[in-house]
Amino acid sequence: MSNPFDVIVIGSGPAGYVCAIRCAQLGLSTAVIEQNVNEQAQPLLGGTCLNVGCIPSKALLDSSHRYADAVGHLADHGIGVEGVSLDLAGMMARKDKIVSQLTGGVSGLLKANGVSVITGSAVLLAGRQVEVTDASGEKSTHNAENIVLAAGSEPAAIPPAPVDGDRVVDSTGALCFEAVPDRVGVIGAGVIGLELGSVWARLGANVVMLEAMDQFLPNMDEQIAAESAKIFAKQGLDIRLGARVTDVTVNGDTVSVAYTQGDSSETLEFDRLIVAVGRVPRTEKLFAADSGVTVDERGFVFVNDCCATEAPGVWAVGDIVRGPMLAHKGSEEGVMVAERIHGKAAQLNYDVIPSIIYTHPEVAAVGKTEQDLKAEGVDYKVGSFPFAAIGRAMASGETEGLVKILSDADSDQILGAHVVGPSAADLVQQIVIAIEMAASTEDLQLMIFGHPTMSEAVHEAALAVDGRAIHMVNRASR
Repeated sequence: MSNPFDVIVIGSGPAGYVCAIRCAQLGLSTAVIEQNVNEQAQPLLGGTCLNVGCIPSKALLDSSHRYADAVGHLADHGIGVEGVSLDLAGMMARKDKIVSQLTGGVSGLLKANGVSVITGSAVLLAGRQVEVTDASGEKSTHNAENIVLAAGSEPAAIPPAPVDGDRVVDSTGALCFEAVPDRVGVIGAGVIGLELGSVWARLGANVVMLEAMDQFLPNMDEQIAAESAKIFAKQGLDIRLGARVTDVTVNGDTVSVAYTQGDSSETLEFDRLIVAVGRVPRTEKLFAADSGVTVDERGFVFVNDCCATEAPGVWAVGDIVRGPMLAHKGSEEGVMVAERIHGKAAQLNYDVIPSIIYTHPEVAAVGKTEQDLKAEGVDYKVGSFPFAAIGRAMASGETEGLVKILSDADSDQILGAHVVGPSAADLVQQIVIAIEMAASTEDLQLMIFGHPTMSEAVHEAALAVDGRAIHMVNRASR
């Protein structure tokens, strides 16, 4: 058993590698353990996000959006394009190149910061010992004063739709089709399903999305969810709510999907079926029974507000702990844990974690929704502003959607912001900063926003909270 490290991090995704780098920056000898390897038996650093999640999906979202623009929208700008063709292999190669560059970048950062990388499958034992099994089956044991669990998550499965990796795929498989299917079914109309459905719809597939929930995007503000649903329907996404899949049968090159919707039953035929019903924490084989770490009924590790587990010196971050499964949430937890290991009183404000759906237009949110405030009995004000009245949006031909801001009726402090429209992710980030700084809508009203910019919609929405919007007729605030 060796003990050359102050900190051992299990998992090299955004939570793990960021934690490891920050630990090293603070002068702690640090190692990262990663079980996934590439064809050359080198560790696949970066976790789900860089390899089969955030980054490759966004690469395909961007490429497919450009293709759809060339096919259907450039004429609106007076640009005539003939003979547009799709090179799906080239699109996939671009995606893979971006992934390779970023994972290589993580490797370089770990090396530059003096972080050791250990390849193998890790299990936490009692007494902060970690047993690592490499590809050949050889075992080694390491220990450290602090262990950080950052094993990430994996696609959830449902019994009626077993994934075969061919006709029925999960979110990973949906990033690797060799040809555009004519008919694509998607089980789940959440973030992952919408993004993947958008990719293949833009490339020419007929996409039907089967969502078991009766409400579309239930965690989003209801007004924004309703506006988003209208936009997606115009784009050709056939989203069927309250659709509960009962059986999936693969018949050669087709997939038969039976589902119920209300009192009716229906069967659809697809060329490919994507199962996108969420993700589950990867904790089943992460630690021994006597490690001192415990999980809830869904497999999430119990931690306190600072990500400390019930086992002394053992921490857990990212997708394996409570809260949204978001790379940026995990990364900041990793930094917080590194700081606390070093003795600093670091904390996270979980109330200002932005949520983003990278469709086009994007959907993004931070803080409270209007239904949250109603349920909590909070007296609030609301202001919204449409992109259709923003000069930059009109010049860009991206006028769908709106910005919505909620504030406390008495203090005027901003409580939440919700956007569907161009640059929604970046616009919401402006409100993240404002909420973190305890800003009021008046603070935003008094700021000077550049013209013409999409950000002017934020300014006008803030003005609209008090019935002061300039570029639309104001209606009385709630």
